[in-house]
Amino acid sequence: MNAPISLGIVGCGYWGPNLIRNFSALPNCKVKAMCDLNEGRLKHLLGLYPDVAGLTDFTRFLRIPGLDAVVIATPVKHHFPLAKASLLAGKHTFIEKPMASSSAECEELCEIADRNGLVLMIGHTFLYSAPVRKITQLIRTGDIGQIRYINSRRLNLGLFQQDINVAWDLAPHDISIILNILGEFPVSVNCSGNAHVTPGIEDVTNMSLSFSQQRFATIQSSWLEPRKVREMTIVGTRRMIVYDDLQTHEKIRVYDVRVEGPPHYDTFAEFHYSYHYGDSYIPYLKQEEPLKTECEHFLDCIESGTEPASGGQAGLEMVRILEAASTSLKANGAPVKFSRDKTTDSPSGRIPPIVVLSNPSAAA
Repeated sequence: MNAPISLGIVGCGYWGPNLIRNFSALPNCKVKAMCDLNEGRLKHLLGLYPDVAGLTDFTRFLRIPGLDAVVIATPVKHHFPLAKASLLAGKHTFIEKPMASSSAECEELCEIADRNGLVLMIGHTFLYSAPVRKITQLIRTGDIGQIRYINSRRLNLGLFQQDINVAWDLAPHDISIILNILGEFPVSVNCSGNAHVTPGIEDVTNMSLSFSQQRFATIQSSWLEPRKVREMTIVGTRRMIVYDDLQTHEKIRVYDVRVEGPPHYDTFAEFHYSYHYGDSYIPYLKQEEPLKTECEHFLDCIESGTEPASGGQAGLEMVRILEAASTSLKANGAPVKFSRDKTTDSPSGRIPPIVVLSNPSAAA
C-alpha cells in the first residue's frame, strides 16, 4: 500500500474548512499543514485538528518536509501567485474556482504544471455531484433528445465579494455544468448587469452563451435576492429536465413533455403545434458529498498520474468565458465572439479561442 499523500491547505476562511474536513477523512491522505493570515481562524481550526500544523507564512508552509500537494482556497486575486509558487516548488496543486484572475495567468500555470509533470486541478465541484453526472448520462444516452437551450439561476443574498463580481463568483458553477453537458466551447458570450452595492463590482448579471446548432444557455447570477435559488432547466426535443440543487432528495425531475410543429403544411391555417404531455419521473441518485468525490479524484490523479476531469485546461476555458463576459459588461452587453485558429477544438485540452468584440464600436 502506498504511503498517504501529504497535503497542505492554504486559506481557512469560508471554503477552506470544508476542504480540510474532507481531505482529513480520506484514508490515503494526510493533512499536514494549513496556512492563513488570520491567526484567529487558525486557532479555531487547530482546536478541531490538533495534529495539523498551522502557519501564517506561506514561504515556510511550502518548505514543510515531505509536502506532496497544496490546496488553495483563498480570494481569487491570490490564486496565481500562490499556485505558481506551489508548482515551482514541485507540489501537485488544487485551486478553487475560478483558476486565476486572467487567462494569461492560467496559461502560465498550465505550462509550469506540464513542464514539471505535476497534477493541476481546479475546484469545479458540481462536475463531481451525482445530479450532474446523472443529467450527463441521460443526455449522452439520447433520452432527452437534442438540447435546445439551458436556463440557469443561481441567486442569494450575499456573500458579497470585494475582488470579483457576481458573475466570476457564482456563474463558474453553471458554466462548468453547461460545458460538460454540451461538450463544446461557446461561439459567443454576452453579459449585462449592474453594481448596486459596491461601485464597480456587479452584484446582478445576466449572461448568455451561444453554441453551435442554434443552442444557447442563459445564466442569471445575483447577490441581491431574498430567496436562495439553485435551479437549472434543460430543454430537449424529446424531454425536459429540471435540476433543483436545494431539494434534499428529489434534485432532478425529468418531464416527458415537448412541443412540435407540423412537418408539412401549405397554408398558415394548416399550421398546428403538437403538444405532448407525458409523465414525469425522479431518477434515483446515490447521496454523496460532491466535495468528497472531488477530493478523492485529486488524490487518485496524483497516484495514477492522470489528467483530472477539471484540469488546468478546463480552468483556462472557464476564465476565457469570464473574461469575455467582463468585456461584454463594459460594452453594455454587446456580444463577444470567440475566433478559432486551425488548432482550436474546445473544450478541454485544446488551445482556447481568442476573444474578439463582435461590435467594437459598442465599447467606445
